[in-house]
Amino acid sequence: MAKRNIDMLDGPLLSNVIRYTVPIILTSILQLLFNAADLVVVGRFCGSNSVGAVGATGSVAHLLVNLFNGIGIGAGVVVAQAVGAGDRHRIGRTIHTAIPLSVLCGTVVAVIGIFFTPQLLEWMNTPKEFIDLSILYLRIYLIGMIPGMIYNFGAAILRAAGDTKSPLYFLTFSGVVNVGLNVLFVTKFHMDVAGVATATAISQLVSCVLVLWALMRRQDACRLEWRRLRFHIRPMQQMLRLGIPTGLQSGMFSISNLIIQSSINAFGPIAVAGNAAAGNIEGFFYNIMYAFSQTSMNFAGQNVGAGRPHRVMPIFRACTACMMTAGAIVCAFGLIFARPLLSIYITDSAAAIDYGVSRMYLVTATYVICGMMDVAGGTIRGTGSSLPPMLVSVVGVCLFRVVWIYTVSPVWQSLMGVFAAYPISWGLTFITLYIILRKRTARLCRVKKGASL
Repeated sequence: MAKRNIDMLDGPLLSNVIRYTVPIILTSILQLLFNAADLVVVGRFCGSNSVGAVGATGSVAHLLVNLFNGIGIGAGVVVAQAVGAGDRHRIGRTIHTAIPLSVLCGTVVAVIGIFFTPQLLEWMNTPKEFIDLSILYLRIYLIGMIPGMIYNFGAAILRAAGDTKSPLYFLTFSGVVNVGLNVLFVTKFHMDVAGVATATAISQLVSCVLVLWALMRRQDACRLEWRRLRFHIRPMQQMLRLGIPTGLQSGMFSISNLIIQSSINAFGPIAVAGNAAAGNIEGFFYNIMYAFSQTSMNFAGQNVGAGRPHRVMPIFRACTACMMTAGAIVCAFGLIFARPLLSIYITDSAAAIDYGVSRMYLVTATYVICGMMDVAGGTIRGTGSSLPPMLVSVVGVCLFRVVWIYTVSPVWQSLMGVFAAYPISWGLTFITLYIILRKRTARLCRVKKGASL
């Protein structure tokens, strides 16, 4: 396992950032293939209503999952700082608290989601043409939340230790399982959206088993032993302190996206289908850039834990430069090939493709701003502070979008008027987060310098 770990404390920073991030990018793309495979299969074999039914659940699923995934991110930061400090005792207690905590989080998500799915979808004005299909899809999908949450926590631990390749291998295998089962359940058993949801739940179970197996095979302080699983108070407090603000931030993002989705729903099922397909394509581009946020968070975490806060800003700059380069390439590709890409998802509605193109021309073209915002926020979390990014993001992104939807959108009565809320909110939030990052890093350096005198 040690050979797979990237050294985050020493060596050439830029090349280590790239080597660390590439597997995360590939893993994120494979993870997105879970939902993309759902959309493509139902789009080609079941029609645009099924595409809309699956796409309409995305915001609800993200809201429920992201509220608790933040705690997994907090676990990763705690492990990263402990690894940087060489504190084997703290690493062990954190890992053996994180796994049972992930089971608890997954259970809560599944129970809440299954019981409240119909009401949430109705609040979003989900078109009546496919609301029943959306309810069926989401309920089956949420059954897989416990293994899905275990995988997310386990993968965060592996990445914090420097291993980004194992999650990639696991998602490769489970992604193949997901795609194969999608085709089988839809084309042979004619299960429609229930088939793709079942395939996703099974693939999440596969990835869960693999990540637990990897942790059990490790020979370092990150080794998982079943007999040691329990809730240790102090590590759990640290995970919650870092993770709850992150989860709340993600939840608020999802709530603002729910409001935007409800505005899109008002334009009818064709607009919903086009938006769902475009949003799924953009998800690939976004996750390529977001991977550098995870890199900056773990690199900053290990270096702060090792008492090297002076490396935080160089880490931020290296990750931002790489993100902007990757983002410019993939977003340009998306804009050039917007129609062919959308045609993969939608085969029976040229109007839905037109709606998707309209979204991509505004949102995809400005995604790099979102990447800058995420890298800044991730770096701040890596230093051990997650409350300021949450507060800034809630105001700069979530509150701004809500105000926009209820003030500007009614005047600018088009989908472009809805989508414009995205880039403006990203830019305002990035500027504020960058100022906070500079000040926090300077303070950590002063504290370190004072301690060494």
